[in-house]
Amino acid sequence: MKLLVIAAGYATRLYPLTLNQPKALLQVGGRPMLDRVLGSLASVEPDGIYVVTNTKFAPHFREWAAARLDVTVIDDGTTSDEDKLGAIGDIAFVLEHAKIDEDLVVVAGDNLFSDDLAEFGAFCRARNAPVVALYDVGDLTQMSKYNAIETDEQGRITYFEEKPQNPTSTLTAIALYFYPRHVLPDQPGRLVQWLHPRVDMFTWRVPGEWYDIGSEETLREADAEFLQD
Repeated sequence: MKLLVIAAGYATRLYPLTLNQPKALLQVGGRPMLDRVLGSLASVEPDGIYVVTNTKFAPHFREWAAARLDVTVIDDGTTSDEDKLGAIGDIAFVLEHAKIDEDLVVVAGDNLFSDDLAEFGAFCRARNAPVVALYDVGDLTQMSKYNAIETDEQGRITYFEEKPQNPTSTLTAIALYFYPRHVLPDQPGRLVQWLHPRVDMFTWRVPGEWYDIGSEETLREADAEFLQD
């Protein structure tokens, strides 16, 4: 199983903090955010870690990864927010560039978790089917910023809608995925939205707290929480 961290964005909403520093390497609780992301997933025991970034920030990630033999930094060749590949494009780029032919866990580099995610790895290996992590936002008024998801009794996705106008649930799919090798070839559009009507795609509930670092407010909130570690 390989682990791919998506960290190729430019985080313009966090300017000026991210003008010359990638968001995934900002300090949270005294450590780079990316260290905390990988720490949460260490017990998944990937046999290789890839971090995909852009040309602007590739030197920053290579410096961070210099002492880590298990990490490969991949530059997707983009140089601005206008020509970025997006998450799906970056997954496809890494699959082709690194010739990955194994099961793959994908996580966004700005997703922080308060709890260890060992059970995610065990669940994915047991299912051997696509899996997306779910989190309960707990507030219907916030759901228009996320996506709405419905599942059957076995946890299979039956409905998926980006930025719903009339949500009926506070469960949302977040940027933590498992793709077994047999579904890895690049797919068009939004991958979860495209896949779930075609193959069984399962869900796994994230324990503890999840922080999606998209603003200075959420960065400060996460920083305060993780300083208590």
